[in-house]
Amino acid sequence: MPQPQSYRNHSRIVPAYHVGVFVPFFANFIWAFYRLVLTFNGETLMAFLVSIALLLMFFSIRVQVLTVQDRVIRLEMRLRLRGVLPPDLHGDINGLSHKQLVALRFASDAELAGLVREVLAGTLKSQKEIKARIREWQADHLRA
Repeated sequence: MPQPQSYRNHSRIVPAYHVGVFVPFFANFIWAFYRLVLTFNGETLMAFLVSIALLLMFFSIRVQVLTVQDRVIRLEMRLRLRGVLPPDLHGDINGLSHKQLVALRFASDAELAGLVREVLAGTLKSQKEIKARIREWQADHLRA
């Protein structure tokens, strides 16, 4: 059974991606750089350029996946807030930034209205501050 999720342990590492893909790509980059310095020619230059391209692809894919995930979370949270917040706060939902919405997703329904009020008042500004204030952590095990 997985450990209960909290502010301290909510970040996610995907071993197959973060280790199984990154480590070989990085090792290839080091090896290609070593060979390029040792013997500069067209073949070693091309191998080095491909190693750079693989690392750029690794980071680009991660950014793209997280961007799509954040868009889905933004939509999900806007729908959730419309159902949970009192009517006087409905007009402010679209004023919340995507980073604020991403952080608020971990809050329970009971504490969501209070946290949104603090965010709108400027008391809570960063994702870290919002997440640290959450008392009843709602786990998100489906994220990328």
